[in-house]
Amino acid sequence: LGGSFPLNDLLPAWTSPLEDIYPTRATSPHPEIETYSHPGGPTVAPPRSKIARPKALVPAFPGTNSEYDTARALREAGAEAEILVFRNLTARAVDESLHALAEAIRGSQMVVFPGGFSAGDEPDGSGKFIATVLRSPIVRDATMELITARDGLILGICNGFQALIKTGLVPYGEIRDPEAEAPTLTFNDIGRHVSCYVTTRVSSTLSPWLSACEVGDLHKVPVSHGEGKFYATAEEIAQLAARGQLATQYADLAGHPSMEIAHNPNGSLHAIEGITSPDGRVLGKMGHTERRGTNVAKNIPGEKFQPLFEAGVGYFT
Repeated sequence: LGGSFPLNDLLPAWTSPLEDIYPTRATSPHPEIETYSHPGGPTVAPPRSKIARPKALVPAFPGTNSEYDTARALREAGAEAEILVFRNLTARAVDESLHALAEAIRGSQMVVFPGGFSAGDEPDGSGKFIATVLRSPIVRDATMELITARDGLILGICNGFQALIKTGLVPYGEIRDPEAEAPTLTFNDIGRHVSCYVTTRVSSTLSPWLSACEVGDLHKVPVSHGEGKFYATAEEIAQLAARGQLATQYADLAGHPSMEIAHNPNGSLHAIEGITSPDGRVLGKMGHTERRGTNVAKNIPGEKFQPLFEAGVGYFT
């Protein structure tokens, strides 16, 4: 009584009834995407002094929801991780938190901005609360000192990436005023939040965060965001590619960068998932590398261990 049916026939039959409402394919044709592969590894000099257990700061802002996973992953990699809660109930609490954050940055070798929805992604856009904090003079000075004078590293994941790109830490490596033509992260093409696993391909190991990877490595990582589409002008993308700042791309199961929603759910241009500062000290990416574990997503095939935190710790040890 049984029968067999090709999966290629069953999948369209399953998705087509609601395709107009919940699209699973790109709605418009896209040009062929380049597979970026930048030769060479990190170009930054090793730290002037080695540290057995580098200290990693994990700021938790109102709406952050990944600080525990991030701190755990850092500790497993050998870092001493500290979660600092940014308080904003009163003006005094905000001022105290700004000073506490600046002091904690000065006492750390790494700062990792975790994912979440800071300030509920208000007003009108994600990451603006964190970006405003980073632009405050006392925090800005501590942050720039970290990456220009103290051999420090900065990582921003999801909401953290949104804050880094809004401040200019990626791709410019400095906190600067926003410019009209600057790269940005905007609303997903399908107009709603996405939550799924994606395959990402390492395109460059310029950043110390990616020094434990090889160009072409594929990782299966979860994404969860409403504003994750990377957008930049063609000229800016070409410059980033030439300098090795395009760190990772969304890819299909064969490792080819893709614009299909199943593989690139936010519609990022050129399937770009992560970028770095010019020297690689700052990395921003959408995929939640920290959401991993022995029994996490066991039913999803693929390499789910992406050694970012291990590479960050290894840079100092």
